[in-house]
Amino acid sequence: MTSGEIRESFLDFFREKRHTIVSSSSLMPDAPNLLFTNAGMNQFVPIFLEEMPCPYTPARAADTQKCIRAGGKHNDLEDVGFDTYHHTFFEMLGNWSFGDYFKKDAIEWAWELVVERWKFPASRLYATVYKPGEGDPASFDQEAYDFWKMLFEKVGLDPDIHIVNGNKKDNFWMMGETGPCGPCSELHVDLTPEGDSKGSLVNMDDARCIEIWNLVFIQFNAQPDGSMVPLPSQHVDTGMGFERVCSILQGTRNFTDFKHAQISNYETDVFRPLFDKLEELTGKPYGGTLPKPGQTDLSGQEKLDVAFRVISDHIRALTFSIADGILPSNEGRGYVLRRILRRAVRYGREVGLNHLFFHQIVQVVATTFGDVFPELRKRQSDVEKVIQAEEESFSKTLDRGIELFEKIVDKGKEISGEDAFKLYDTYGFPVDLTQLMARERGLKVDEIGFEKFMSEQRERSKAARKSEVIEVSETEEPALETQFVGFEEKEGVAVQVCTHQLQFGKTEDEVIRAKLFFTPTPFYGEMGGQVGDAGWLEFDSKRIEIIDTKKTPAGNVVHLTEDLEDLDALSFPLKASVNVARRALIESHHSVTHILHWALREVLGDRVGQKGSYVGPDRLRFDFSHLEAMKKEEIDKVESLINERIQENAKVSWNERPYAEVKGDPSIMQAFGEKYGEVVRVVDIGGYSKELCGGTHVTGTALIGSLRIISESGIAAGVRRVEAIAGESLRPYVLAEDLKLKETVKQVSKGRNTRVTFADLPEASVEELWSIFDQNRKSLEALRAEIKRLDKEEAKKVQVELQKNASGKAKELIQSAEQIGEISCIAVHLGEVPGGYLQTLANEITKQWEGVVILGGQTGESKVGLLAAVSASLNKKILAGDLMKEMAPIVGGKGGGRPEMAQGGGTDPSKIENALEAGKKKLG
Repeated sequence: MTSGEIRESFLDFFREKRHTIVSSSSLMPDAPNLLFTNAGMNQFVPIFLEEMPCPYTPARAADTQKCIRAGGKHNDLEDVGFDTYHHTFFEMLGNWSFGDYFKKDAIEWAWELVVERWKFPASRLYATVYKPGEGDPASFDQEAYDFWKMLFEKVGLDPDIHIVNGNKKDNFWMMGETGPCGPCSELHVDLTPEGDSKGSLVNMDDARCIEIWNLVFIQFNAQPDGSMVPLPSQHVDTGMGFERVCSILQGTRNFTDFKHAQISNYETDVFRPLFDKLEELTGKPYGGTLPKPGQTDLSGQEKLDVAFRVISDHIRALTFSIADGILPSNEGRGYVLRRILRRAVRYGREVGLNHLFFHQIVQVVATTFGDVFPELRKRQSDVEKVIQAEEESFSKTLDRGIELFEKIVDKGKEISGEDAFKLYDTYGFPVDLTQLMARERGLKVDEIGFEKFMSEQRERSKAARKSEVIEVSETEEPALETQFVGFEEKEGVAVQVCTHQLQFGKTEDEVIRAKLFFTPTPFYGEMGGQVGDAGWLEFDSKRIEIIDTKKTPAGNVVHLTEDLEDLDALSFPLKASVNVARRALIESHHSVTHILHWALREVLGDRVGQKGSYVGPDRLRFDFSHLEAMKKEEIDKVESLINERIQENAKVSWNERPYAEVKGDPSIMQAFGEKYGEVVRVVDIGGYSKELCGGTHVTGTALIGSLRIISESGIAAGVRRVEAIAGESLRPYVLAEDLKLKETVKQVSKGRNTRVTFADLPEASVEELWSIFDQNRKSLEALRAEIKRLDKEEAKKVQVELQKNASGKAKELIQSAEQIGEISCIAVHLGEVPGGYLQTLANEITKQWEGVVILGGQTGESKVGLLAAVSASLNKKILAGDLMKEMAPIVGGKGGGRPEMAQGGGTDPSKIENALEAGKKKLG
């Protein structure tokens, strides 16, 4: 089976078992402690923890998940390229049950897929089950053992041989020191030529016996004291390495040949297209050789093969990550990507790729995996640009860095911390790249010395940023309990006590702020998605601007100001006032967010659940659980429902109630996993929207004005985002967007005379502004259609002229054909020619004549066009693509095509004649 068939077979199997096939989540994880999504279960953790309801019916799912393990706890980077199975990027096939089926179905379905459908020889399979060692948690997994025993006995195999016990390290999964956990059961396959290892190689880190599937049974809740309490619901979480399964099925030729098997993840059609591209770029064949563990004196072929594997693995990691919005940078996951990219570029130098090459391989990844992960094709151009820019930046210093490294190597058997730091600081070599290059020479790097120089650099950088040092108060939050009165009072609130402390030291690019603590306060501190209030303090005819307010960990409100001059002169009575105009905009957006939540559930179903929000004076953002992009008609329906409710002018009311009284009330929306206090606030809008919410709101929906949804997008698998603007906040948005629209009109029209007109926005109500702006947007689409029609007409005229010219030119060239051996050839430099002319001319020639046509011309400033055409009757002797491979590099370019016709280009018009001669020489 091909890799695509294997992946689809897995998903089809579980689709038959009534699993919802879920899209892979982004490589950008939701969990703050993860650098990348590194396991299939990451996106399902909130369901396992019951922080959100299971959105699938029945409660089971399957997918193939994009994963990266490079950096942090799971880091396979250093091993990539030197063995058959380590990767930075890989796919994890998996199936899950959320309180639905358990061990029996999971084990029987694993057997059914692997043995009955994929035809793995049962005699080569071994199952592991959990048996605790001394001090290990829980008890022997008798239930899993009994299910495996039945299956092995059914095919006449001895379960005492084919079921192997494993301890906590190998067969017990825990999410953390406490929390959900449980035993796991793995399937291993014996790949020895005879297939009779009798389980002796299981869990021995031996490549001849590979684990292919791990079935995790989440059934306990680990307690702080080490005890295991059964979970109310039992779950299944499985993971199967996609590349590994492909290597077994394809390496053994579907289990027909174990004696000559090459069981390597890289010896599959997953990586073959990437190797083909690298062979094309280097002109060197991949041999599949592997260095021995710890070997440093690699042969030329071994170095080449390691480089091919590294580059092919790393381009997958970079392409998938950047397509998911993770960009190379100098910190966190971005720095991991930068290290991976620079490692690949350096390996390119090892195999003669001294030009910018890495970005050229992105297209192969997008083509190979784009059907399964459409974001790769959608963002291919962006990914290429990012990688090319990174590659170009590093290439400027790479060669000089390698030169310095060679000089350092001559000094001795250890690379000093100072030299490693110089390679990092001056030439951009991450220290692990220096370590890799040193390991290849049998050398070590002084890591402690390197860290010493890094620390000194950080201190120098910190000191350089300070232009003036002042004392910064490090006093803790004052022992003061803020009384918030801002629901009812917003202006002129009498402050009884006020203290302050400085927040920052003054530097070139920082402003000193003060943190003010006072009570009572009308200011709402940023919390729950609603931004903090702004306003001012007034005393003795003086005013101090409050630029923001936030909640502290202790629950107090801290007020931020940059007006420091009068702080020491604070005197009472002191009055605090909120910027009520700004608060009104925030309240409109907050209240309409509740209506939006209600409308989404009305249109999309009650599985919609809130996943996050932002409520500010300028706009609102609402994240929610939903499995697919909203259709335009769904967005329009949601917007229409919201505006209908706004116009009803329903009363917005709230009251405080004991949480125990409202907990579990199905009529009140509550966030799963949210920790509420003893008393909660229930916000009721017209009786149809009831939510627990501590924010501020309008008193009636008519005060909102109207709402427009400005975007809908996906931010993770199963999570969508709506952005919207309401009321008067729409005015600046519409005016700004209309300016952008008119600029777009200028660019699209290119000064051409068209029949489409655009209206200027008048001084009018927000609703009228929006209506005219919407009409202008439609006019832009009409303009694009008009320009397209005009361009098409113009192109048609140009093509007619080209055709007419080519027809006469073809007859002239046929008369001047020359004989090269047994082959008739037309080879001509046409000078400056318009785009498309070479192909038009070649088509005219080959309609009337048989032989080889080689054409070249200058198609623009520093642009070369080349074309080779070969009559079908000559394809056994010569291919157009082979001619182009000879010609294109001479003009500084590349090309390709069909056996009958190939095209190429380049950047050096002065070498066109040389290229044509090279093509003719190939014929002789």
